[in-house]
Amino acid sequence: MSRHFLRDDDLSPAEQHEVLSLAASLKQAPYDSQSLAGPRTVATIYDKPTLRTQASFAAAIAELGGNPMMVDGTLAGIGKRESVADVARVLGRQASVIVWRTFAQTALEEMAEYAGVPVINALTDDFHPCQLLADLLTIRERKGELTGLAVAFVGDGACNMGNSWLLAGATAGLHVRIAAPAGHQPEEQFVARAREIGEQTGATAEVMTDPKAAADGADVVVTDTWVSMGREDEAADRLAAFSGYTVTSDLMSLASSDAIAMHCLPAYRGKEIDSDVLDGPQSVVWDEAENRRHAQKAIITWLLRGAEQTEEGLL
Repeated sequence: MSRHFLRDDDLSPAEQHEVLSLAASLKQAPYDSQSLAGPRTVATIYDKPTLRTQASFAAAIAELGGNPMMVDGTLAGIGKRESVADVARVLGRQASVIVWRTFAQTALEEMAEYAGVPVINALTDDFHPCQLLADLLTIRERKGELTGLAVAFVGDGACNMGNSWLLAGATAGLHVRIAAPAGHQPEEQFVARAREIGEQTGATAEVMTDPKAAADGADVVVTDTWVSMGREDEAADRLAAFSGYTVTSDLMSLASSDAIAMHCLPAYRGKEIDSDVLDGPQSVVWDEAENRRHAQKAIITWLLRGAEQTEEGLL
């Protein structure tokens, strides 16, 4: 039975550490893993706008010796023209891995149920786990060990990035503080899950409204766009709701003196983050963007190794 990467807590703390260590190794020696040699095909499906996800997966798959097969989600009509289950059965016989950037987490889970090969979440409305692997890799490069570091996520805590920071951060042993206005805070189920994981790792998860309290002494300050894909019609209301949640140099001054600023991009300067922070010396956003490739190479390789070991055990 294939392992999948559908949400951040699909990896145990030890497994997450293993994947991040593999990503760091592959960044230093990009062609050491040829887990897709053949070339084996990876089906990549994009239902939402994409730049970093498409570019990093295509580069990652090629560097692993594989063939990136892009499936146009609109043309495929997944869930409309054909059921998710039927698409999964078809692609699972054409590809060694399926990568899907889509809307509903439930659709991704259905794909995984019927594909017969590893399925990777390249972003859903609920989670963005590949971005978090890249972010954690970036923090490791700047800070060393992750355990015990404090991360302030400022802005829309109810988005997929807020959820993933809670789960992945807890898995890594981080102290995650989400600062978001009322009505834009993460669902209690994700906070509770983070705290449950934290019982194993020593992590903590806090939700608050005050961005200054979240940033106080933080090692990492993170934000994301206030208007996520599919919420464009709410832009005016959201800009009003998030007034006071911009990551500014003043906010960064409350954090640790060597704190780093993160944003998964695309960024809207002057809204969720000021230009002098995004383009300043504390920003690591371009490292994050590059590290998507290395992290995704690692999760593909790790999942395929597990699938091969399972097959060998069944022989």
